[in-house]
Amino acid sequence: MIHKGAIVLGLLVGAGLGVLLAPEKGKVTRDKLKKEGKDIKDQITEDFKEVKEDVSKAAKSGKEKFNEDFKDFRSKASYKTEQAITFLEKQLATLKEKNKTYQHTS
Repeated sequence: MIHKGAIVLGLLVGAGLGVLLAPEKGKVTRDKLKKEGKDIKDQITEDFKEVKEDVSKAAKSGKEKFNEDFKDFRSKASYKTEQAITFLEKQLATLKEKNKTYQHTS
């Protein structure tokens, strides 16, 4: 996969070589430079748009993944909490029964 920076660099080098090697009048060369400069600017603008979109998609995907993982964690934590409460309720019931043996009925 070609890196977009390499494409831009290639365009700049190509434009520079074109100016140096072109045996044309100054106005024609300037017009070509303007056109090539505009093309390069347009390409850079398009590249930045794509990068921005990619970063935005990655951030959104990361946020969605985080939210999904958090929901799973919250669910698992809820089950573990329920198990702990049930265990404590059983222990309290056992203690309550033992405590009754110490009480005197009159």
